[in-house]
Amino acid sequence: MERHIPVLLEKVIDVLAPKPGETFIDLTAGFGGHSAALLDLVGESGKGVLIDQDPEAIWALLERFKSDSRVSIVQRNFGGLSDLELPLADMILADIGVSSVQLDRPERGFSFKSDGPLDMRMDASRGETAAELIARLPEAELADVIYRYGEERQSRRIAKAIVETRKVSTIASTTQLAEIVEQAVGRHGKIHPATKTFQALRIAINDELGALTDMLPVATELLKPGGRLAVISFHSLEDRIVKQYFRSITRSEKDHMGQNVSVPNYKLVTKKPIIGLDEKDFNPRARSAKLRAVEKIK
Repeated sequence: MERHIPVLLEKVIDVLAPKPGETFIDLTAGFGGHSAALLDLVGESGKGVLIDQDPEAIWALLERFKSDSRVSIVQRNFGGLSDLELPLADMILADIGVSSVQLDRPERGFSFKSDGPLDMRMDASRGETAAELIARLPEAELADVIYRYGEERQSRRIAKAIVETRKVSTIASTTQLAEIVEQAVGRHGKIHPATKTFQALRIAINDELGALTDMLPVATELLKPGGRLAVISFHSLEDRIVKQYFRSITRSEKDHMGQNVSVPNYKLVTKKPIIGLDEKDFNPRARSAKLRAVEKIK
Protein backbone atom coordinates (compact mmCIF):
# COMPACT_ATOMS: atom_id res chain seq x y z
CA MET A 1 0.00 0.00 0.00
CA GLU A 2 1.40 3.40 -0.98
CA ARG A 3 1.80 6.04 1.70
CA HIS A 4 -1.23 8.29 1.55
CA ILE A 5 -1.00 11.78 3.03
CA PRO A 6 -4.40 13.35 3.80
CA VAL A 7 -4.85 16.85 2.42
CA LEU A 8 -5.09 19.80 4.84
CA LEU A 9 -5.26 17.45 7.82
CA GLU A 10 -4.40 19.98 10.54
CA LYS A 11 -6.79 22.54 9.10
CA VAL A 12 -9.59 19.99 8.82
CA ILE A 13 -9.10 19.16 12.51
CA ASP A 14 -9.15 22.86 13.40
CA VAL A 15 -12.36 23.46 11.45
CA LEU A 16 -14.26 20.36 12.62
CA ALA A 17 -13.02 20.66 16.23
CA PRO A 18 -13.68 17.01 17.18
CA LYS A 19 -14.42 16.15 20.82
CA PRO A 20 -14.46 12.86 22.72
CA GLY A 21 -17.65 10.88 22.22
CA GLU A 22 -18.68 12.57 18.98
CA THR A 23 -19.79 10.93 15.72
CA PHE A 24 -18.36 11.77 12.31
CA ILE A 25 -19.09 10.76 8.73
CA ASP A 26 -16.24 10.74 6.21
CA LEU A 27 -17.96 10.84 2.82
CA THR A 28 -14.75 10.19 0.88
CA ALA A 29 -12.77 8.07 3.30
CA GLY A 30 -10.27 6.87 0.70
CA PHE A 31 -7.42 5.12 2.51
CA GLY A 32 -8.42 6.41 5.93
CA GLY A 33 -6.00 9.27 6.62
CA HIS A 34 -8.53 11.85 7.77
CA SER A 35 -10.67 9.22 9.49
CA ALA A 36 -7.79 7.82 11.52
CA ALA A 37 -6.98 11.28 12.87
CA LEU A 38 -10.63 11.96 13.73
CA LEU A 39 -10.95 8.59 15.48
CA ASP A 40 -7.99 9.42 17.68
CA LEU A 41 -9.74 12.61 18.78
CA VAL A 42 -13.28 11.28 19.32
CA GLY A 43 -11.83 8.60 21.56
CA GLU A 44 -13.19 5.23 22.65
CA SER A 45 -16.75 6.52 22.99
CA GLY A 46 -16.80 8.16 19.54
CA LYS A 47 -17.95 6.66 16.25
CA GLY A 48 -17.08 7.03 12.57
CA VAL A 49 -18.97 6.15 9.40
CA LEU A 50 -16.51 5.77 6.52
CA ILE A 51 -17.93 5.99 2.99
CA ASP A 52 -16.21 5.60 -0.37
CA GLN A 53 -17.24 4.44 -3.82
CA ASP A 54 -13.87 2.96 -4.81
CA PRO A 55 -13.72 -0.83 -4.18
CA GLU A 56 -9.95 -0.60 -3.71
CA ALA A 57 -10.39 2.05 -1.02
CA ILE A 58 -13.07 -0.03 0.70
CA TRP A 59 -10.71 -3.01 0.84
CA ALA A 60 -7.99 -0.81 2.35
CA LEU A 61 -10.40 0.63 4.93
CA LEU A 62 -11.61 -2.82 5.95
CA GLU A 63 -8.01 -3.90 6.47
CA ARG A 64 -7.00 -0.77 8.35
CA PHE A 65 -9.97 -0.63 10.72
CA LYS A 66 -10.95 -4.32 10.93
CA SER A 67 -10.46 -4.47 14.70
CA ASP A 68 -12.08 -1.10 15.46
CA SER A 69 -15.66 -1.55 16.67
CA ARG A 70 -16.27 2.22 16.45
CA VAL A 71 -16.09 2.15 12.66
CA SER A 72 -18.78 1.41 10.05
CA ILE A 73 -17.69 1.17 6.40
CA VAL A 74 -20.02 1.68 3.44
CA GLN A 75 -19.31 1.50 -0.30
CA ARG A 76 -21.34 4.24 -1.96
CA ASN A 77 -20.98 7.35 -4.09
CA PHE A 78 -21.70 10.30 -1.81
CA GLY A 79 -24.26 11.51 -4.31
CA GLY A 80 -26.48 8.65 -3.12
CA LEU A 81 -26.54 9.50 0.59
CA SER A 82 -30.32 9.81 0.64
CA ASP A 83 -30.56 6.04 0.06
CA LEU A 84 -28.60 5.26 3.25
CA GLU A 85 -29.73 5.14 6.86
CA LEU A 86 -27.06 7.31 8.43
CA PRO A 87 -26.83 8.62 11.99
CA LEU A 88 -26.93 12.31 12.77
CA ALA A 89 -23.36 13.51 12.99
CA ASP A 90 -21.29 16.08 14.85
CA MET A 91 -18.88 16.28 11.89
CA ILE A 92 -19.08 15.47 8.19
CA LEU A 93 -16.09 15.65 5.85
CA ALA A 94 -15.94 15.43 2.06
CA ASP A 95 -12.55 15.49 0.32
CA ILE A 96 -13.69 15.84 -3.29
CA GLY A 97 -11.87 14.46 -6.31
CA VAL A 98 -9.30 11.83 -7.16
CA SER A 99 -6.72 10.77 -4.57
CA SER A 100 -2.97 10.70 -5.06
CA VAL A 101 -3.06 6.90 -4.71
CA GLN A 102 -5.56 6.65 -7.57
CA LEU A 103 -3.51 9.04 -9.70
CA ASP A 104 -0.40 6.96 -9.14
CA ARG A 105 -2.01 3.75 -10.40
CA PRO A 106 -1.58 3.57 -14.20
CA GLU A 107 -4.27 0.90 -14.45
CA ARG A 108 -6.88 3.35 -13.14
CA GLY A 109 -6.38 5.64 -16.14
CA PHE A 110 -6.62 8.97 -14.29
CA SER A 111 -3.18 10.26 -15.27
CA PHE A 112 -1.02 10.38 -18.39
CA LYS A 113 2.25 10.32 -16.45
CA SER A 114 2.36 6.57 -17.07
CA ASP A 115 0.63 4.67 -19.82
CA GLY A 116 -2.56 2.88 -18.84
CA PRO A 117 -6.07 2.07 -20.03
CA LEU A 118 -8.27 5.12 -20.57
CA ASP A 119 -10.66 4.28 -17.73
CA MET A 120 -11.06 7.07 -15.10
CA ARG A 121 -13.96 5.45 -13.22
CA MET A 122 -13.90 5.94 -9.46
CA ASP A 123 -15.74 2.63 -9.20
CA ALA A 124 -14.14 0.48 -11.88
CA SER A 125 -16.83 -2.18 -11.50
CA ARG A 126 -19.57 -0.13 -13.15
CA GLY A 127 -20.33 2.56 -15.68
CA GLU A 128 -18.77 3.86 -18.88
CA THR A 129 -15.02 4.32 -19.28
CA ALA A 130 -13.41 7.45 -20.67
CA ALA A 131 -12.39 5.47 -23.75
CA GLU A 132 -16.02 4.50 -24.36
CA LEU A 133 -17.19 8.06 -23.82
CA ILE A 134 -14.85 9.63 -26.36
CA ALA A 135 -15.61 6.82 -28.81
CA ARG A 136 -19.35 7.54 -28.88
CA LEU A 137 -19.83 11.29 -28.37
CA PRO A 138 -20.40 13.45 -31.45
CA GLU A 139 -17.71 16.08 -31.97
CA ALA A 140 -19.83 19.00 -30.75
CA GLU A 141 -20.88 17.20 -27.57
CA LEU A 142 -17.30 16.12 -26.89
CA ALA A 143 -16.12 19.72 -27.28
CA ASP A 144 -18.86 20.85 -24.91
CA VAL A 145 -17.79 18.34 -22.23
CA ILE A 146 -14.15 19.41 -22.48
CA TYR A 147 -15.07 23.10 -22.32
CA ARG A 148 -17.67 22.83 -19.56
CA TYR A 149 -15.83 20.52 -17.18
CA GLY A 150 -12.25 21.34 -18.08
CA GLU A 151 -12.68 25.04 -18.81
CA GLU A 152 -10.53 24.35 -21.85
CA ARG A 153 -10.65 27.19 -24.38
CA GLN A 154 -9.34 25.01 -27.20
CA SER A 155 -11.96 22.35 -26.69
CA ARG A 156 -13.20 22.45 -30.29
CA ARG A 157 -9.74 21.85 -31.70
CA ILE A 158 -9.15 19.00 -29.24
CA ALA A 159 -12.51 17.37 -29.97
CA LYS A 160 -11.86 17.56 -33.70
CA ALA A 161 -8.47 15.88 -33.26
CA ILE A 162 -10.02 13.10 -31.17
CA VAL A 163 -12.76 12.47 -33.73
CA GLU A 164 -10.28 12.44 -36.63
CA THR A 165 -8.06 9.97 -34.79
CA ARG A 166 -10.88 7.61 -33.83
CA LYS A 167 -11.85 7.29 -37.50
CA VAL A 168 -8.67 5.31 -38.10
CA SER A 169 -7.86 3.79 -34.69
CA THR A 170 -9.32 3.19 -31.25
CA ILE A 171 -8.18 5.60 -28.56
CA ALA A 172 -7.63 3.29 -25.62
CA SER A 173 -4.69 4.53 -23.54
CA THR A 174 -3.87 7.58 -21.45
CA THR A 175 -0.65 8.48 -23.24
CA GLN A 176 -2.34 8.08 -26.62
CA LEU A 177 -5.00 10.63 -25.69
CA ALA A 178 -2.42 12.97 -24.17
CA GLU A 179 -0.38 12.88 -27.39
CA ILE A 180 -3.48 13.62 -29.49
CA VAL A 181 -4.24 16.69 -27.37
CA GLU A 182 -0.64 17.89 -27.43
CA GLN A 183 -0.42 17.55 -31.21
CA ALA A 184 -3.70 19.43 -31.60
CA VAL A 185 -2.88 22.46 -29.46
CA GLY A 186 0.89 22.43 -28.94
CA ARG A 187 2.72 22.72 -25.67
CA HIS A 188 3.34 25.97 -23.83
CA GLY A 189 4.57 26.33 -20.27
CA LYS A 190 4.99 23.71 -17.56
CA ILE A 191 1.42 22.38 -17.45
CA HIS A 192 0.73 19.59 -19.94
CA PRO A 193 -1.90 20.65 -22.50
CA ALA A 194 -3.96 17.51 -21.84
CA THR A 195 -4.45 18.29 -18.14
CA LYS A 196 -7.79 20.08 -18.53
CA THR A 197 -9.10 17.48 -20.99
CA PHE A 198 -8.35 14.67 -18.55
CA GLN A 199 -10.06 16.62 -15.76
CA ALA A 200 -13.13 17.15 -17.93
CA LEU A 201 -13.46 13.50 -18.91
CA ARG A 202 -13.00 12.33 -15.31
CA ILE A 203 -15.70 14.71 -14.06
CA ALA A 204 -18.08 13.64 -16.83
CA ILE A 205 -17.48 9.90 -16.36
CA ASN A 206 -18.10 10.05 -12.62
CA ASP A 207 -20.79 12.78 -12.67
CA GLU A 208 -18.75 14.50 -9.97
CA LEU A 209 -20.54 17.84 -10.06
CA GLY A 210 -23.96 16.22 -10.02
CA ALA A 211 -22.98 14.05 -7.06
CA LEU A 212 -21.63 17.08 -5.19
CA THR A 213 -24.82 19.06 -5.83
CA ASP A 214 -26.94 16.14 -4.58
CA MET A 215 -24.74 15.54 -1.54
CA LEU A 216 -24.65 19.01 0.00
CA PRO A 217 -28.29 19.37 1.15
CA VAL A 218 -28.40 15.79 2.44
CA ALA A 219 -25.15 16.24 4.38
CA THR A 220 -26.24 19.49 6.03
CA GLU A 221 -29.50 17.87 7.12
CA LEU A 222 -27.52 15.04 8.75
CA LEU A 223 -25.74 17.45 11.08
CA LYS A 224 -26.67 17.66 14.75
CA PRO A 225 -27.16 21.16 16.20
CA GLY A 226 -23.65 22.58 16.43
CA GLY A 227 -22.40 20.03 13.89
CA ARG A 228 -20.09 21.03 11.07
CA LEU A 229 -19.72 20.07 7.41
CA ALA A 230 -16.30 20.59 5.82
CA VAL A 231 -15.68 20.23 2.08
CA ILE A 232 -12.30 20.19 0.36
CA SER A 233 -12.41 20.96 -3.37
CA PHE A 234 -9.66 21.11 -5.96
CA HIS A 235 -10.88 23.22 -8.87
CA SER A 236 -13.10 26.18 -9.49
CA LEU A 237 -16.17 24.25 -10.66
CA GLU A 238 -16.40 22.29 -7.42
CA ASP A 239 -15.55 25.26 -5.23
CA ARG A 240 -18.21 27.41 -6.92
CA ILE A 241 -20.93 24.85 -6.16
CA VAL A 242 -19.86 24.60 -2.51
CA LYS A 243 -19.52 28.38 -2.11
CA GLN A 244 -22.95 29.09 -3.62
CA TYR A 245 -24.70 26.41 -1.59
CA PHE A 246 -23.11 27.50 1.68
CA ARG A 247 -24.03 31.10 0.91
CA SER A 248 -27.64 30.12 0.19
CA ILE A 249 -28.15 28.36 3.54
CA THR A 250 -26.41 30.98 5.70
CA ARG A 251 -28.19 34.09 4.44
CA SER A 252 -31.29 35.62 6.00
CA GLU A 253 -34.30 36.08 3.72
CA LYS A 254 -35.57 39.66 3.57
CA ASP A 255 -38.88 41.15 2.55
CA HIS A 256 -39.34 44.07 0.14
CA MET A 257 -38.66 46.49 3.00
CA GLY A 258 -35.30 44.89 3.72
CA GLN A 259 -36.47 43.31 6.97
CA ASN A 260 -35.46 39.76 7.90
CA VAL A 261 -38.34 37.33 7.45
CA SER A 262 -36.34 34.17 8.22
CA VAL A 263 -33.21 33.37 10.17
CA PRO A 264 -30.77 30.89 8.61
CA ASN A 265 -30.26 27.53 10.29
CA TYR A 266 -26.55 27.48 9.39
CA LYS A 267 -23.57 29.80 9.76
CA LEU A 268 -20.27 29.99 7.94
CA VAL A 269 -17.26 28.61 9.77
CA THR A 270 -14.94 29.79 6.99
CA LYS A 271 -15.88 33.17 5.51
CA LYS A 272 -13.13 32.65 2.95
CA PRO A 273 -11.76 29.30 1.81
CA ILE A 274 -8.76 27.91 3.63
CA ILE A 275 -6.19 27.17 0.94
CA GLY A 276 -3.43 24.60 0.85
CA LEU A 277 -0.65 26.72 -0.65
CA ASP A 278 1.33 26.67 2.57
CA GLU A 279 0.65 23.02 3.29
CA LYS A 280 3.78 21.28 4.54
CA ASP A 281 2.66 17.66 4.15
CA PHE A 282 4.39 17.14 0.78
CA ASN A 283 1.13 16.15 -0.87
CA PRO A 284 1.05 17.88 -4.29
CA ARG A 285 -2.76 17.81 -4.28
CA ALA A 286 -2.72 20.26 -1.37
CA ARG A 287 -1.49 23.09 -3.59
CA SER A 288 -4.89 23.48 -5.25
CA ALA A 289 -7.04 22.54 -2.25
CA LYS A 290 -9.74 24.82 -0.85
CA LEU A 291 -11.51 24.05 2.41
CA ARG A 292 -14.92 25.53 3.25
CA ALA A 293 -17.16 24.71 6.23
CA VAL A 294 -20.56 25.49 7.73
CA GLU A 295 -22.11 24.84 11.14
CA LYS A 296 -25.69 23.92 11.91
CA ILE A 297 -27.09 26.37 14.47
CA LYS A 298 -30.15 24.50 15.73
